[in-house]
Amino acid sequence: MRTALGGLVDRRLARAAGSQWTRVDGRRFHARHVGPEAAAAPPVVCVHGVGVSSRYMVATMTKLASAFEVYAIDLPGFGLTDGPPEVLDVVGLADALAGWIQAAGVGRPALLANSVGCQVAVDCAVRYPDRVSRLVLVGPTTDPIARSALRQVLRWLRNLPGERPGQLPLSVADYADAGVGRALRTFGYALADRIEDKLPLVQAPTLVVRGARDPIVPQAWAEEVTRLLPRGRLAVVAGAPHTVNFAAPGSLAELVGPFLVEDGPT
Repeated sequence: MRTALGGLVDRRLARAAGSQWTRVDGRRFHARHVGPEAAAAPPVVCVHGVGVSSRYMVATMTKLASAFEVYAIDLPGFGLTDGPPEVLDVVGLADALAGWIQAAGVGRPALLANSVGCQVAVDCAVRYPDRVSRLVLVGPTTDPIARSALRQVLRWLRNLPGERPGQLPLSVADYADAGVGRALRTFGYALADRIEDKLPLVQAPTLVVRGARDPIVPQAWAEEVTRLLPRGRLAVVAGAPHTVNFAAPGSLAELVGPFLVEDGPT
């Protein structure tokens, strides 16, 4: 349920990205939408991380909107999308994403995901390859050598000072809307999800993006993610923290734009 703070944030964001509602298996899904519908390249669908929503994707959406049709989905239980009574794990969230792609009629989009959203996007690409053309994994979690709640929280605390202050009200609204219980359960599911076992099965061309000052995704893990991907490459954004899509949207768009229009089979 949207809180008063969430409503205030959404009214401000509405000037940059409009809302779109789609019914999937009886549940209303919310997504933000910008850009030309007649764009030559496939649409881009942004996938948020744990506990948050499409709100922090708007900065990147607006940077890409001049050349691409861009959506940012609220996964079930987050943002404005209806929440199921149960908390969905990574596989359940990927199923929901695939269902929305089909129901919304966005064709075979590229998925641009951040953090735990990368785990959802990878699972979707592996099990629904006909619904995903390309992947952009921004700060992909979870690093296997830090697969515990304590280690992840410590890394998150180290990352926090590097994030832009403007992200705080968005995150507060998101966590209030989702509820702490749902966010924590989803975090637990993300820790249990072994993305490293799925990466070799991804056939879509994939761009891995890491912020150079991201302690949640160290350089060694970003390189391992890229190595495991059959068609992966790595780019590092100088000076950026974990949430490159909010902290450095212009730099991210400069990397993503050429990647999305490259020739070659997808």
